[in-house]
Amino acid sequence: MDELAKELAALEARSLRRRLKVVDEVLPGGKVRVAGQVLLNLSSNDYLGLALDPRIIEAAQAAAARWGAGAGASRLVVGHLALHEAVEAKLAEFKGTEAAVIFPTGYMANLGTISALVGPGDVIFSDRLNHASIYDGIKLSGAALQRFPHRDLNRLEQLLREAGAARRRLIVTDSVFSVDGDLAPLQDLVALKARYGAWLMVDEAHATGVLGAKGGGLAEALGLTREVDIHMGTFSKALGSQGGFVAGDRRLVDYLHNRARSFIYSTALAPPVLGAIDQALEIVVQEPERRLVLGRESQEFRRSLLAAGLDILGSQTQIVPVLVGENDRTLKFAARLMDQGLTAVALRPPTVPPGRARVRFSLSAAHAQADLSRAREVIVATARAMGLGS
Repeated sequence: MDELAKELAALEARSLRRRLKVVDEVLPGGKVRVAGQVLLNLSSNDYLGLALDPRIIEAAQAAAARWGAGAGASRLVVGHLALHEAVEAKLAEFKGTEAAVIFPTGYMANLGTISALVGPGDVIFSDRLNHASIYDGIKLSGAALQRFPHRDLNRLEQLLREAGAARRRLIVTDSVFSVDGDLAPLQDLVALKARYGAWLMVDEAHATGVLGAKGGGLAEALGLTREVDIHMGTFSKALGSQGGFVAGDRRLVDYLHNRARSFIYSTALAPPVLGAIDQALEIVVQEPERRLVLGRESQEFRRSLLAAGLDILGSQTQIVPVLVGENDRTLKFAARLMDQGLTAVALRPPTVPPGRARVRFSLSAAHAQADLSRAREVIVATARAMGLGS
């Protein structure tokens, strides 16, 4: 324990120690109460404001009353309820695929899927800024890893050419990158995977519910659903609930039932969560205005910060970072914003590279236009006071 205390002290000295912050109350309008202070929550992934939607809460309660609070076993034992079957069928329709499989979390979906599909003798090509769960799945798989610079298609093609006699080749990418808020060049990735006989796996965690006519994600928005081999996503962000999924060919899903360890050896997702997911899928499709409002407000948010000379790292979505640089300065920026009623996360290494710390703002359709207008003014004024921007 003394050794651990020393490591924690070393993290503290580099402004890298993390601490849990207690949220006392989640409030309407994308707000939270922390230590008695009401804050505009610009850190949440509840992009469509569905986490507090009474229809979703009622659906969760109804599922609990019908099926119980827990599934009681893993899916391959006696945990596969008719409710799982029905929600997965609705999910596959939502994604435009033959089948889908739900995992307890998005992290477990990536971990289990990647390690099931590839192994020693295979090669995985991963965008450098992919989520940590993707990299952990790669490590667990035992496949060779080839990382290419963020969105660098020339380097990716070179690596694909050099892969030689690899048994399987898997290109994996986020669609919306969680630290920069930019988009994967999906059309070009589809062309490369076809040219070099690779699989393409797309993590739509931050795009599900947000992009596409029905909210299916970037692949749907670009008309590329059939060209992507493995669609991954989550319910814990725009759909306001919990869990992860993979959608695609029926044979892919059947294979994951038999080979994805995070599916096989985990208790099935609880019925109340499934009830919430079921209702959220309907709302996301039937109420596209939520996406339209979020897109419009995100565009104005990005425009205002850019006009102030702030570096938003090429954001194209509801995730809008502001590059600060040093860890300590980034923490001070976030702290000053909190003093003025805004909460936004300070991203530091190892989440981002050294010297590239930033404060990340996440917008929601739940945010009132007036609140976002004031937030932009506070962010710009605070940044200028700290010597950021122009």
